[in-house]
Amino acid sequence: MRPIATTRSASGMSTGRLAVWWVIGSEIVIFGGLLGSYIMYRLANAQWSEPGFAGSTNPWIGLLNTFVLLTSSLFAVLGHYAAEHEGDGPKAARYLYMTFGGGLVFLLVKTFEWSTEISHGLTITKNTFWSFYYTAAGIHALHVIAGMIIMLFVAHTAKRGLELHRVELIGIYWHFVDIVWIFLFPLLYIAK
Repeated sequence: MRPIATTRSASGMSTGRLAVWWVIGSEIVIFGGLLGSYIMYRLANAQWSEPGFAGSTNPWIGLLNTFVLLTSSLFAVLGHYAAEHEGDGPKAARYLYMTFGGGLVFLLVKTFEWSTEISHGLTITKNTFWSFYYTAAGIHALHVIAGMIIMLFVAHTAKRGLELHRVELIGIYWHFVDIVWIFLFPLLYIAK
């Protein structure tokens, strides 16, 4: 017997999928407000164009993390395909574990990056850019961690062939985390 959450629907959509989209909608408000205020503040203040004010992030590290997250999203898609089209829970779980690994690599690179920046005196109190940088990247990292925790739970149940519909739900959330990074990368690493 399937759980009621997978059989009920609202607006032609399962309640689980609807719940994930509601969460993402609220997260868009959070990140949209943060990034919107960053852009508006940056456009309104001439100090952003001063040498060294916002030019100390390493774009190669940001590019590496972009590649890592996009690759992990590919694994999430493959996991969803294995769960939905093949009904293969253990295969879907293996892909989710690879997605989890991508999140772990992302966090390790971010830890290395932040420890290097902080050791050079580039802390959250250095100037307005670094305040925005650590706030936006930190909130994003917390979302990566949350997604990884949920992914382990979903992978564990999928490995036993249970609740395979959840593979899609964690995939939707993970793609959202990647899309946020796609906005953060150019704003924090490329635009000087």
